[in-house]
Amino acid sequence: MEYEIKHSKWIKKMLQAYWIVVIAHVVIQIGCFLFLDYDRTPADFMINVLLWPAAISIFCILLASWIDRRFSSYSFSAMSVASTVIAWTIIHVNYDIRIILALCLLPIFASVLFFSRKRVWIVFLLQMAGYILVLFDSVYRAYLSTFDIVSIPVFLILGTYVAQVIVTSGVEVLDELQANMLAKQDLIVRNAIMTKQSKTDGLTNLYNQSSFKDYYEKAFEYAKSGMSLHLALMDIDDFKSINDTFGHRVGDVILEKVSLIIQENISPSDIAARYGGEEFAFLMFEQSFEQAYVLMEQIREKIALMGHLELEGASITVSIGLKSYSPNLSKDTLFEEVDACLYAAKRTGKNKTVTSIDLA
Repeated sequence: MEYEIKHSKWIKKMLQAYWIVVIAHVVIQIGCFLFLDYDRTPADFMINVLLWPAAISIFCILLASWIDRRFSSYSFSAMSVASTVIAWTIIHVNYDIRIILALCLLPIFASVLFFSRKRVWIVFLLQMAGYILVLFDSVYRAYLSTFDIVSIPVFLILGTYVAQVIVTSGVEVLDELQANMLAKQDLIVRNAIMTKQSKTDGLTNLYNQSSFKDYYEKAFEYAKSGMSLHLALMDIDDFKSINDTFGHRVGDVILEKVSLIIQENISPSDIAARYGGEEFAFLMFEQSFEQAYVLMEQIREKIALMGHLELEGASITVSIGLKSYSPNLSKDTLFEEVDACLYAAKRTGKNKTVTSIDLA
């Protein structure tokens, strides 16, 4: 579809260029008639030099434009025929100006825009047809020498050959550009995948410990400037016994299920990471301490209520430690105090959220 739209745009531009050619021809002819010696009568000039050639050319442009709008699949053919008629009409009128024959190359080189060898040859055949038709005019034919009659087709063939070389080179360049673009896109995708893999944990699809530490550094700096920040650590209770009893594969399944609950409940602005084997870390922003506590409790309760076929229908629990940033805390101190809250939750029965308020 995009290819057709671009071709339609080129065809419209070429038709606009032919308007300029027709107008320029009329203006030049009038100037020559007024200021140079002209061997035609005013009536002959008006009818045969201005009126009929201009009328034929304008009709061809309008017809090609209409076909382009209504029957776009025939746009190229219509433009090529129109350009051929215009070129040979002007050549026929100005048969005594030898350089005017160069106009018949205009349609050929216009076809190069479409990067199609077949279309170049089609336009060449149209130029040959135009040449043969003007030869039927005895006045024009009488003006040509035997050399002219032979050299004009050779001139067209050479012009077409040059156009074919340009098309071939252009196609090769386009193919190379496309290959480079695809390679670049593939590289971008690979880099994106590698970047994601370097930042996330392969099993849980949460951030890994390394990326969490980077985010924690930045979050702590923002918190110093007044942004709210809450840090939580969560640990799966008795996870070692799950691995020992049911195997590490089941342990991995439990980690995946826990991470899925985490992802379903945190907001897009929150950051969750698998911090260690069965330990998870959270950074929460844009909310109060009470809202952060409710969120952690919500995650804890959903985990506790979920049964697991892998554990013969049994459920698991988690313990959580939670604390908010305060100006008197360093980055390490905040983390250590949240860690202390987590272990307090484990020591006092597990399956609970302990905050710094509880330890005060």
